[in-house]
Amino acid sequence: MTADSRALLRPSDTVFVAGSRGMAGQAISRALSRRGYDRQLLVGRDQLDLLDGGAVERWFAQQRPDVVVLAAARVGGIHANRSYPADFLLENLKIEQNVIEAAWRYGVRRLLFLGSSCIYPKYAEQPIREEALLSGPLEPTNAWYAIAKIAGIKLCDALRLQYGFDAISLMPTNLYGPGDNYHATHSHVLPALIRRFHEAAVAADPVVRCWGSGRPLREFLHADDLGEACVFALEHWDPTAPDAPKDDDGQPLGLLNVGSGEETSIAELAGLVAQATGYRGEIQWDPSQPDGTPRKLLDCSRLAQLGWCARIPLRTGIEATVQLFRQQLQAQQVRL
Repeated sequence: MTADSRALLRPSDTVFVAGSRGMAGQAISRALSRRGYDRQLLVGRDQLDLLDGGAVERWFAQQRPDVVVLAAARVGGIHANRSYPADFLLENLKIEQNVIEAAWRYGVRRLLFLGSSCIYPKYAEQPIREEALLSGPLEPTNAWYAIAKIAGIKLCDALRLQYGFDAISLMPTNLYGPGDNYHATHSHVLPALIRRFHEAAVAADPVVRCWGSGRPLREFLHADDLGEACVFALEHWDPTAPDAPKDDDGQPLGLLNVGSGEETSIAELAGLVAQATGYRGEIQWDPSQPDGTPRKLLDCSRLAQLGWCARIPLRTGIEATVQLFRQQLQAQQVRL
């Protein structure tokens, strides 16, 4: 047996990055390319609708990828989750079942499912360990999305237990960076703040009003750090290996947390964004709007024990993201 045939991820592998046009998918594709994995299958929704089970099965039967990274999902912030609960639950369940089941049926050797830190209970002990899953009630403002993600994790676990399918899951904290969604109402907190403060700086608005109290604590991870973590996990993490991370009962873990270890309040975050955009006015908070989970910091010690940790500081990442956002706006204006 050659060294290449024993590798968890091989340069000869064809890797299907599902959701390759989203922020996470783009970052994973970039990380794969940096590591020399150039045989990538990158298709958009116009080429393959992951909600169409028949189309997904036909695609897998024809393409036969060796490795799958499932980064595709319907995502959004508090407003979007609260407004479209059925859509978030139904669409994410369909995507997960269609892709994961087809990967198993058509002989994919490894699959990485990308979850979310919102799978954990609202009042989980901090920092949040992987064992916290299903140990308490979810945060209501994103429960529908979280339930779908939990189902995806458990489907991977079930296929591993019953059929030996090599499916692993990573739970990233809040993401930001290139390819993010800056929609006025449907985006997550950091891109929403970047857009709001940029517009306020341009208009010289005296006040920017933000949702909630500003007190909740959050952890943020740059998308390129996530991309590197995904490739690292595919290369180095075999849950069945004797030295792989185990849960408190000594059983193999099928999911691992991915975070930066850097925690900040939403008020502090707004201050960083204001500085990066050059906004000098007043920041006011609207406590009548929901805060979401009061604190959410992941315990990423198990991934660190395998040898991976984040490298992009939050301030540096925000400054680069604001610059990229403004470049994209300028490019759009030129096209118009």
